[in-house]
Amino acid sequence: MIDNDVDMETEKKEVEEDVMETTEQDEPNKSSGTLVWTLDLSEFNDTTFSPPLYVRNLPWRIMCIPRSSNAAGSERKPTLGFFLQCNPIDVQGNNNGWSCYARATLSILSREKPENDFNRRINHFFYAKENDWGYSNFMMMEEIKDPAKGFIKDNKINLKIEVAADAPHGVHWDSKKYTGYVGLKNQGATCYMNSVLQTLYFTSQLRKAVYKMPTDGDDVNKSVALALQRVFYELQTSDCAVATKKLTKSFGWEALDSFMQHDVQEFCRVLLDHMENKMKGTCVEGTIPKLLEGKVCSYISCMNVDYESKRSESFFDIQLNIKGKRTVIESFEDYITPEILEGDNKYDAGTYGLQDAKKGTKFQKFPPVLYLQLMRFQYDPLMDMNVKINDRYEFPETLDLNEFIENPTDNEKFSLFAVLVHSGDNHGGHYVAYISPKLDGKWFKFDDDVVSKSNRTEAIENNFGGSEDESLNVRHCTNAYMLVYIKETQKDDVLTNIIDDDIPLNLTSFFEEEKREEALRRKEKQEAHLYMSVEAVTDDPFHGYQGNDLLNWTTARPNVYRVKKESSVRDMEEMIADNMGYQVDGLRLWVFQSRANSTIRPAPIENEREKTIWEVAEKETPLKVFVETIDQSNPAKGLMPYKRDEQNIIFLKYFDVMTDTMYYLTHVFLSPDSCIGDVFQHARDKIGLPANVPLALYEEVHAGRTDELTPTKLLGEMEEVFDGDIWVIQRTDLTGKFHNTVDDYFRDLNNRISVQFCDKNNPADPGFHVVLNQKMTYNEVAEVVANCIDSEPNLIQFFKPQSHRDIAGYAIKSHFEGTLKDLFMSYGQRTKSPKKLFYLRLNIAISELESKDHFRCTWLNKHREETVLSLYVAKNVTIAELLEEAKKQIEMGPDGSGKLRLLEVYSYRIHRVFSNGVSYHNIQPSMAQQTTCYRVEEIPVEETRLGPKDFLIPVAHFHQTIFQCFNHPFLFKVTEGEALQSVRARMLERFKDISEKEFEKYKFSLITHGRMTPLNDDFTFNSSDFITNVDKDTKPITEAHLDVFLHSRPWLGLEHALKPPKRSRYNYVEKPVKIHNQ
Repeated sequence: MIDNDVDMETEKKEVEEDVMETTEQDEPNKSSGTLVWTLDLSEFNDTTFSPPLYVRNLPWRIMCIPRSSNAAGSERKPTLGFFLQCNPIDVQGNNNGWSCYARATLSILSREKPENDFNRRINHFFYAKENDWGYSNFMMMEEIKDPAKGFIKDNKINLKIEVAADAPHGVHWDSKKYTGYVGLKNQGATCYMNSVLQTLYFTSQLRKAVYKMPTDGDDVNKSVALALQRVFYELQTSDCAVATKKLTKSFGWEALDSFMQHDVQEFCRVLLDHMENKMKGTCVEGTIPKLLEGKVCSYISCMNVDYESKRSESFFDIQLNIKGKRTVIESFEDYITPEILEGDNKYDAGTYGLQDAKKGTKFQKFPPVLYLQLMRFQYDPLMDMNVKINDRYEFPETLDLNEFIENPTDNEKFSLFAVLVHSGDNHGGHYVAYISPKLDGKWFKFDDDVVSKSNRTEAIENNFGGSEDESLNVRHCTNAYMLVYIKETQKDDVLTNIIDDDIPLNLTSFFEEEKREEALRRKEKQEAHLYMSVEAVTDDPFHGYQGNDLLNWTTARPNVYRVKKESSVRDMEEMIADNMGYQVDGLRLWVFQSRANSTIRPAPIENEREKTIWEVAEKETPLKVFVETIDQSNPAKGLMPYKRDEQNIIFLKYFDVMTDTMYYLTHVFLSPDSCIGDVFQHARDKIGLPANVPLALYEEVHAGRTDELTPTKLLGEMEEVFDGDIWVIQRTDLTGKFHNTVDDYFRDLNNRISVQFCDKNNPADPGFHVVLNQKMTYNEVAEVVANCIDSEPNLIQFFKPQSHRDIAGYAIKSHFEGTLKDLFMSYGQRTKSPKKLFYLRLNIAISELESKDHFRCTWLNKHREETVLSLYVAKNVTIAELLEEAKKQIEMGPDGSGKLRLLEVYSYRIHRVFSNGVSYHNIQPSMAQQTTCYRVEEIPVEETRLGPKDFLIPVAHFHQTIFQCFNHPFLFKVTEGEALQSVRARMLERFKDISEKEFEKYKFSLITHGRMTPLNDDFTFNSSDFITNVDKDTKPITEAHLDVFLHSRPWLGLEHALKPPKRSRYNYVEKPVKIHNQ
C-alpha cells in the first residue's frame, strides 16, 4: 500500500490485502511518499523486499533481513533487520554514478493505537555502493511477536516507511520538465558560482540589462559580458543543464581555479563590479546601482555639546553579525546600536576638545534588491583559526525594515526572494540556492545541474541552522549564508517577465549559430572513428629543403583532408583534384612509405585505385601522399607516362659545393635499360651547366650514408633500385668552402641538432633555437650563443635543465672537455629528444665566477620586505667585502645610515651578529637547515651612535610558547635603566604597519635559558639581564658591528597572536577572486 496521507483505520482494513493504493500525489517525481507493507513472518526466512515506492523517480523499498543480537555474555536472540533500500537499476539500467540524499522514518505499526507505533529515523546519502540504510537490530522478534505489544496479527506485521528525498544526481532527472527551469553544471568546485548566477538570472530586470550590453565584436574567449549573456540565454532557452566553462575561461581562470571554492559574497561583488563597468556609456548604465545600491550614514554625535560628524556612503550588501543573535531583526538592531566613546576612548571634537560621543550607523535608503550576508564564518582567537557558526538563526519570509530607516515610511517591506545555503565547515562545503522566482510562494531548489520543486519549510525553516531535534543526535552544518530580499513595492519591476522575444536578435542569432557549430563538432567527434586524415603535398616543399629525404613534414604544411576510411583511392583522387583545381587525369598519387632504414619515400598506388584508403594506409593514420601534377604552363603535355612494372620513379637533387646548398631538381622514370648517367642532362637543363662540366652521382641511402654511383651502368645492373630512391648530382671540378662532396655534407647534416636556449632569470622566456653541430666544444657553443644575445662568450654561464621540472638545474663548468653530444649524454638527454639549455648573463668572467663561492642570503629592507640575494665572493674575503658586494644588488634610502651588517637567523631568532673583520671562510655552513638563513640589513641610524649607557638587545616574536617564533627578529637599542613604557613607545614607531590599539595587546617577556618571565610596566632594562651568567666574559652588545653569538643569551620576547587573515574562509588554499579579462 502506498499512501501519502494514510488514514490508520483504512490501513487496518486494507493492510492484509497487500495491495498498493494510489494517492493524489502519485507522480514518480514527487519529493516524498509513504509506503505501508505487510510482512508475513511465517515466510520470513531470508532477505525480503517490499514493492517499490517511487520518490524522485527512484524506487525505494523496505528491505527486511532476519538477524540476531550479539550482546556480550547473553544468548543470541532473533531480531528484525529493517532497512530502506534504493536501487535505480530498475528504471535506469546499470548506473553506478547516481546519488541521492534522503530522510526517512521507519516504523512498525501498532494494530491498536497509532501512538504505540515503534519509529526510528534515518538520514543517509544513498549511492551505488551504499544503497541501503537502516537498523540491523530494529526490534527484538520476541517483542514483535508479543500480542500484548499489539504489532502482530495472524503472524503478520505492518511496516511503514515515510521517505523525503532530494532530487538525485547522476541519473536522468528532467529539471525542465518537472520545474520549468534548468541548472548549471559544476566544474569541480563552482557550486558557489552557480548559486550566485541563478540568483542574478532570476533578477529579471538585471537579466534584461545584461542582454542589452553591447558585445558585438568582443573576443568570444575573453569577453565576460558575452559569456554571461550566453549563460543567461541558455538558462532561458535550454532544456538541459548549462555549462559554465566558457564563462570561467572568459574570467582568465585556469583549470585549477574551477576546483578552488571561493566566497559567495566576494564572487558576487567582483562580478557585479565588472558588469557595472561594462555597462558604463551604454543604454543600461546605472542598472546595477539602481537595483542594488543603498545608502548608509556613519555618524559621531557628541553627547554633551552640539557637535556631530556625518559621512554618507553607498553599500551593495549588508554583512550581519549572527553570533549571539537569534533573528535578522536582532542583527539589524545590533548594526545600528551606537558605540559609546568615553573615558580613554573619547572623541576629539576639534575646538570642543575630547568629548563623550555616540558612534553609529543609520540607514538612509534600502535598495530594491537587498543582499544580506550572514557572517557565519568568523575568526576565533582562542582556536587561532576560522570557524563556522552553525547556531540557529531565523529569518522571516516578509521583512519589515521601517524601524531601521532614518526617515521611515511604510514602503520598507521586503519579500524573501532567495536563500543561498552552505553545507560544510570553514574548510569547504557545498552551496545550493532556494529561489522563489515569482515571489508567489513557490520555491525551487537549485543544486548545480539539478533543479527540483521545494516548499517553504525546506527553503526557509530547515536552513535556520542549529538542531532542535535531539533524536537526530547531530548538529546541522547546513544553514543559510546569504539572503536576498526584494522590496514589495518594486517586485513587479524587478521581476518583470522576460520572453524569448525580449532577447536581442543579434544575440539569438549568434548563440544559435554557436550551437549549430558545436553540434557539428560533436557529430564529427562521434564519427571520428569512421574517418582518417590524408596529408597531401606537391613537390613545392621539396624545393629549398636541405635535409635528408624530400621534406620535413613538421614544416611542410600539407593539405589535410578528412576522408572516410571506406572511401576508395579513386574517391580520394577526385577529392584532391577538386580541391586543387585539377582534372582527375591531371594528377597522380604516390604514398609515402617508411623504410626499414628510417627513411620515408614515395611508392606507387597506380594499380590499387579500387582499394579503400584504410587498406592502402595499412590501418595507420594519417596517410601521407605525394601529388604529382601536370605542368600548368603546358597542360596539353599531360603527366609523364609511367608503367609500374617496368619503370622506377627516381627523385633528383643537385648539391652546389660552392654555396653548400642542396637543390631539388625533379623526378624521372627510368627503365632497367636506362643508363644511370642519363640523369645528368636533367641537371644541365635545370641549372644551365655546360656539357663539359664533370659531374658525379650519389645515392642518398639514409641519414649519414651516401653511396657513389657509376654513371655508365644501366639501371638494371644496380644491386637494388626502389621507387622513391633519391640521387644527388654534384660538380667534381670545384672545391667547397665547407664540404667537398655530398658525402661530407650529409655526414655533417647528421650531426646537426637544434638546441633551445632560455634565459635562466626569466621563467616566461620562450628562448631561441640555434642549429649546432654535436661535435662543437663548450667554447664554440658559447661563441655562437654570445652572438645571438649580443654578449661575450666569457660572460655567459650555462645550466642544464632539471629532469622533472622545466627549470634550470646545475651549472655547466666552462672547462667541460667533451663535445656538445657528450654534454647532453652526460645529463641523460637522449639523442632524439628536444635539447634545451639555460643561460645566464654575467657581470664578471665565467672563469672568475667559478673560482668564487656562491653565497645565498636575504636582504631585509626598511619596510620589512625580504629579497633573495645571490652573491659570488672569493673564499678569502671578509664580511665587510661581502657586504660591499651586496650593496651592488640593493637599494637603500637617502635617510638611512648606509651601513650594512650580516646576521645569522635560526628558527626566527638571531643567533649571531658578524663583525666586518670576520673572514667569510669562518662562516659556519648551516644553510642545510631549512630554518636557518643569513640576513643582510641596514643598520638603523640610532644604532650607529650608541652612547656609553646604550646597548642592543635581541628581540623575537612568538605565540603561546617561546618555541613557536615567527616573523622577523631584530636588534633594538635600549638605555641602561630605561623603563618598559619608554621602550614600548619607541618600538611602536618602528612598526609602521601596526596600530597602537593592536600593539597594546603585545606582551613583553624576558626569555632566559628557555624560561619566560613576563615584564610589568615598572620593569627597567639593565644590561646585566641580557648577558649569560655561565660565561663571565660575556659583555653587552655595545657596538652595531660587534661579532657576537646570541643563541644562548637572554632575549626580549613579544608575545602576540598571528595576525588573523583578512578574508573569512579557505585562506589556506584560496586565492582572491579575480576576473582578469574585460
